[in-house]
Amino acid sequence: MAIWTPRLSGRNGPKYQQIVDAIAEDMATGVLPAGTRLPPQRILAYALGISPNTTARAYAEAVRRGLLGGEIGRGTYVLSGPPGPDQLAAGDLVRPEGGPIDFSRNLPAPGPAAAHLGETLLALGRTAGLQSFLDYQSTGDHDHHADAAIDWLGRTGVPARRSEVVITSGAQHGLLASLIATLSPGDLLLTEALSYAPIWTMAAHLGLRTGSVAMDAGGLCPDALEKACQGRKAKALYLLPTLHTPTTVTIDPDRRRAIARIARRHDLLLIEDDVFGRLKSESPPPLAALAPERSLHITSTSKCLSPGLRVGFVRAPEHLVPALREAVSLSCWMPPPLMVEIAARWIFDGTAETLTQAQRAEASARQDLAHTILAEFEFQADPQGFHFWLKLPSGWSPEEFRGEAARLGVTATPGAAFAAEAAARPPAVRLALSHETSRDRVRAGLTRLRDLLRAPRRPRALII
Repeated sequence: MAIWTPRLSGRNGPKYQQIVDAIAEDMATGVLPAGTRLPPQRILAYALGISPNTTARAYAEAVRRGLLGGEIGRGTYVLSGPPGPDQLAAGDLVRPEGGPIDFSRNLPAPGPAAAHLGETLLALGRTAGLQSFLDYQSTGDHDHHADAAIDWLGRTGVPARRSEVVITSGAQHGLLASLIATLSPGDLLLTEALSYAPIWTMAAHLGLRTGSVAMDAGGLCPDALEKACQGRKAKALYLLPTLHTPTTVTIDPDRRRAIARIARRHDLLLIEDDVFGRLKSESPPPLAALAPERSLHITSTSKCLSPGLRVGFVRAPEHLVPALREAVSLSCWMPPPLMVEIAARWIFDGTAETLTQAQRAEASARQDLAHTILAEFEFQADPQGFHFWLKLPSGWSPEEFRGEAARLGVTATPGAAFAAEAAARPPAVRLALSHETSRDRVRAGLTRLRDLLRAPRRPRALII
């Protein structure tokens, strides 16, 4: 019987990534339906004329992305795959009123932002000098935009001056710009063992080496960070100390101070992703307040106000700001001034605080639902966080659970999607509770997952 062989002709990037892209494409087009067993790594390597290490890396990356699962005795098999081309064309982040209940997108809940936007646009229409928002900008053209960033940063305990602030097109753009500005190909970037998945994709495209630091129930372990810094020369550490994704943990003040001391001792740059920071009404001091001379603090308006308001703020040591601004110019020239103006007005007139309070209240209500419905299972959660870290009962693999949940019309993200290394894949799934349009759909999705976990296990059929 012929084995599945990926079509690699015309693809770009490292060979292992080409194989992963081919797997995703064939899943989307139906060539690889759920349950299909893939050939062993060595056999596929022989068929393609490449090293078994390359196919091993490809399979590991596909597992991390939630495309494949693997078990002893079953080999490597296809999970329920990404949406087909017709669904993708409709928009990857749409919030449908019906259909599958989506717990995979960690976006803020639909809130009252649209009504405020209408008022703001009317006010903008009466403003003199609108042309300036439709022209190229340079530093200082709208100093009140930097002042709005300083105000926003200050609300989470990060002091900043205009000379230390860079405005970006959202936090993800701020992260990419920070990596471009501060690291060079071959540099070692450390991350938490579980982290925001795009960090590794960015690192790969920039030619960076990556290493992971162990975590425990309190977040990143200072002792493990010390050991990682002693073993090899790391240039930077990327971490999410507040409402960590996926685990929901907020690192306590003592541990933050320990991380800052280690960073100083080893001349380590700290890249602090605080995209969820404003959701917590009270948070420990940010790393940028504990070690400002070596911290890049990244935040944005998107998680608290509206996901389409792509405005991010990076506070950095003054000597790094020119390189950051150059990275912003290289990647997008400038954030759209009109969008930044909307964010600035909302920050200054109190709308931002109103919308943030609404997000906290909605997050709390949805967390209450999850705590009640899934009370009999082990989990981690924060009352003001968007996501819920569900630890699966013995006998469940995250990939199998994801597939069974999908058959019930519920999407979830397996822990492997956040794991820096295959060995660190946790038996858990992340449930993002805020993306759905209504609490009723959240309740229905959580109830289906509870019933799935309660039901007797059935053998899963394989498609060979």
